[in-house]
Amino acid sequence: MDIIFISEHKFETLIGIYEWERKVPQTIQLDLEIGVPGGRVVATDEIGDTIDYGAVTRRIEESLGQQHFLLLERMAEHVASLVIDEFRAPWVRVTIAKLAIIRGVKKVGIRLERGQKN
Repeated sequence: MDIIFISEHKFETLIGIYEWERKVPQTIQLDLEIGVPGGRVVATDEIGDTIDYGAVTRRIEESLGQQHFLLLERMAEHVASLVIDEFRAPWVRVTIAKLAIIRGVKKVGIRLERGQKN
C-alpha cells in the first residue's frame, strides 16, 4: 500500500470543553497519512487512480469550518470517517494537536488509525 501524507496543516477553529475555548479560535495542527490501494497510479500517472490530497485538504477545511467539537478525539474520528467514506481510502492515520495550549508544552493531541492497512 502506498501512503499519501499531509503534514503540519495548521488552521484556526473553535474546539474545547471550556467556555473560553468556545469563543476564542485555537490553532490546530493536522497530520494525515492516507492509504492508497494498489499501485496503479505509478503506471497510469492519472489523478483518478489515486487520492487527490488537495481535494482532501479542502474538504476537511470545509467540514471543520461547519462544525464545533468539544474534544480532539471526536474531531479526529470525524476526519478519519470523512477520508474513508468520501475518498474511499482503505486506511487513514489522523493526528490532531492543539499548539501551546498548556504552558511549557509544545502540543497535545490525539492520533488514531482507522480502516485496514495492507
